[in-house]
Amino acid sequence: MSRPTPDSRLLTLSDLQKRVDTWVHQFEEGYFHPLTNLARLSEEVGELAREVNHRFGEKTKKQEEPEGDLAMEMADILFVLICMANREGIDLQQAFDRMMAKVTARDETRWTKKKV
Repeated sequence: MSRPTPDSRLLTLSDLQKRVDTWVHQFEEGYFHPLTNLARLSEEVGELAREVNHRFGEKTKKQEEPEGDLAMEMADILFVLICMANREGIDLQQAFDRMMAKVTARDETRWTKKKV
């Protein structure tokens, strides 16, 4: 029986960081400088913003423009964020857990909870 390929839906943020790190380290250049990564992140967020604006905003696409892919634009952002975290030695799983604890405590009574 062949071994299944990695399925990102089953991976933690830590797993994704390891996967990206393995991919990046096959190249001599390694990770980009923080300012280059920040520029890359800005570019990717701009591409997501453009697609969101075309779909939901007032700026319609030109007839010759191909349909965009929201999921891929979001995944591009995630990839660059993971690269930034890896370069700086940041554990995104730990950071995400801390952030969720913060918003859970801060916003406990801020929003109307759904009736279950």
